[in-house]
Amino acid sequence: MEVNSTVVNEDKPTGTSGKSAEFSLSDRQRENARMFDRIAPRYDFLNRLLSLRRDVAWRRCLANHLPAGKNLAVLDVATGTADLLISLSRNSDRVTFGLGLDLAPEMLRLGGKKLAAQHPDHSLGLVLGDGADMPFPDNCFDVVTIGFGIRNFSDVTGGLREFRRVLKPGGRLLVLEFSLPANRLMYHAYMTYFRYVLPMVGTILSGDNTAYRYLNRSVEGFPYGDEFCRMIAAAGFTDVKITPLTFGVASIYRGDKPSV
Repeated sequence: MEVNSTVVNEDKPTGTSGKSAEFSLSDRQRENARMFDRIAPRYDFLNRLLSLRRDVAWRRCLANHLPAGKNLAVLDVATGTADLLISLSRNSDRVTFGLGLDLAPEMLRLGGKKLAAQHPDHSLGLVLGDGADMPFPDNCFDVVTIGFGIRNFSDVTGGLREFRRVLKPGGRLLVLEFSLPANRLMYHAYMTYFRYVLPMVGTILSGDNTAYRYLNRSVEGFPYGDEFCRMIAAAGFTDVKITPLTFGVASIYRGDKPSV
């Protein structure tokens, strides 16, 4: 598969073709990129610690929702350090090509190191770019995934439509995102952890006093469950489904681009 992109290796972004790598960002996007770059060195460690390693199981579970077919080309938006991209490749031999796209250069640099060590065959690559305005032609990926990143979009519906644009007819969108438990007891326990324990531990271990406070605010303010399913359907996807994970603290959302 040939895709025009700005590929990032373990050292720095190299080479451009197709749409220019000089993309314009909103103030919110710039601040988010800077925030994630600040916490990049501790990002993977904190994900494992603060989720009690459930994040590993959630990413592994996403592979069970891949569409039928062989030689799948996957685009992972807001890829960060490429954990989801690596997990999909590891847990499905049907993923033979993958790109991860992100706005945060330091996150991509660290992700590039992981890819170089684990995928020296270059079947996976990284791209510096904006998920709301991607440097890819229409109809070029079998699967678009995004893990814990859709809530950072200033225009969620516009982002979903952009994902649909780059999917092939019959392709599938898979969104892994935090949600809120339906069980009242679990909800209160989770919110206590999310509002107080997680920001405190994240701040101490990352050295950043804003990133993990932003996390709980962004999750609480994001539509989830049936409301988000309706947004996916409104963006042009069909057969929209939701799979709750770990008592509903995270969910996998799935939608297909119509074949015609």
